[in-house]
Amino acid sequence: MSSANTLTIAQARDALRARTLSAAELTEACLTAASDAKALNAFVHDTPEIAQAQAAAADARLASGDAPALCGIPLGIKDLFCTRGVPSQAASNILAGFKPEYESTVTQQLFDAGAVMLGKLNMDEFAMGSSNETSAYGNAISPWRRAGSDAALTPGGSSGGSAAAVAADLCLGATGTDTGGSIRQPAAFTGIVGLKPTYGRCSRWGIVAFASSLDQAGPMGKSVRDVAIMMGAMAGHDPKDSTSADLPVPDFEAALTGDIRGRKIGLPREYRMEGMPAEIERLWADGADMLRDAGAEIVDISLPHTKYALPAYYVIAPAEASSNLARYDGVRYGHRAALVPGDGITQMYEKTRAEGFGKEVQRRIMIGTYVLSAGFYDAYYRRAQRVRSLIKRDFDMAFADGIDAILTPATPSSAFGLGEMVDADPVAMYLNDVFTVTVNLAGLPGISVPTGVDAQGLPLGLQLIGRPWEEGDLLNHAFVLERAANFAAKPARWW
Repeated sequence: MSSANTLTIAQARDALRARTLSAAELTEACLTAASDAKALNAFVHDTPEIAQAQAAAADARLASGDAPALCGIPLGIKDLFCTRGVPSQAASNILAGFKPEYESTVTQQLFDAGAVMLGKLNMDEFAMGSSNETSAYGNAISPWRRAGSDAALTPGGSSGGSAAAVAADLCLGATGTDTGGSIRQPAAFTGIVGLKPTYGRCSRWGIVAFASSLDQAGPMGKSVRDVAIMMGAMAGHDPKDSTSADLPVPDFEAALTGDIRGRKIGLPREYRMEGMPAEIERLWADGADMLRDAGAEIVDISLPHTKYALPAYYVIAPAEASSNLARYDGVRYGHRAALVPGDGITQMYEKTRAEGFGKEVQRRIMIGTYVLSAGFYDAYYRRAQRVRSLIKRDFDMAFADGIDAILTPATPSSAFGLGEMVDADPVAMYLNDVFTVTVNLAGLPGISVPTGVDAQGLPLGLQLIGRPWEEGDLLNHAFVLERAANFAAKPARWW
């Protein structure tokens, strides 16, 4: 079936179980699609031999009649996940040539569930970016184009390769990570669904760290149901991760009842930002109407400390990054700079890190080191942590007042052109995270659902924020929104 790569995970699962499609056929369709889409630069390490072997094993498992939902489903894996024997370099030159001797917990769980790895996906270096323009592999490119234009657009970041691959039907789903919006923003930019789970729901073991108190793995797929299916395999307690929650994993797909009658949906007034485009404002209002028509009660709420979220995030995240990235020193693994006679260990550190890290990573390391320094720790880092506690309290109070989910825009605009913002003030790029960083600071689950297109024909998404550990309930709200929006737009193939 040559068009099998266009199926959703749910559709492919049913076809595989009915034996009208084999995992080998499905995998070949995806490998061919990925091979024909080099212009997108979404896949950066191809693993066809691994994919074909896993597909053969999946077919044997399917023939036995006892196969999980993901058995035989081809996925792309973000380059931040360590995969045994396969380059895993977080899109950074400092990890060039690094092939782990171990598997991340999330990818191991996906493979245990029978999933097929097509290859590793492009991303911003160390997940630091909102446009996939900081990658050592070069830019990932969105499969979407503005109407009447052939200008290359960003697929978002940092999970840009994952978003581009799913939107272009190169794979049926992909893993992403979200530190400040890196699953939800690219999902919104490319017209797919992206879920950032509650902090601790998915293990972080074997995922290259950016900011350890914010990072969380999550699924990216073509539909809410697909994301729910992936979550069932990705989630779970891991004793190797001290922040992993020892909680049972519910049947997320079974939670998709489509019934939200009597539920309270909050609209935070602080998210009505000055200068918000009329299209985003209208999309938000339309989304609220869709949920109201489904029987939910729409309630205006206040999250008063939202205005401090972005500056707090861009203190905390770089501080943790500067600590985490100190391990890349040219001694133990990864890149080591060539030295000249007379160079000592200090010169080795300096040259290695200057050559290995890109400009954005260097910027964040310097910011993080600065805010953690003795003279500025209290003024910046400690104060940002206090603000973080207040942001979390805002959400806690809203949920305590009976709010079941919170509806907001996912991004302040549709996808922008590659190169349009990269040389501008970096703060302009950071503003892309304005609607998403609060969720990471509070450790909550959030999901982006495609709900419309702008005047240029580009996708726009809405974000739903849920109660901690209630991803099933959040997914059900997203399922209702998805059905009502009936988003069916696809990028016109140009690659």
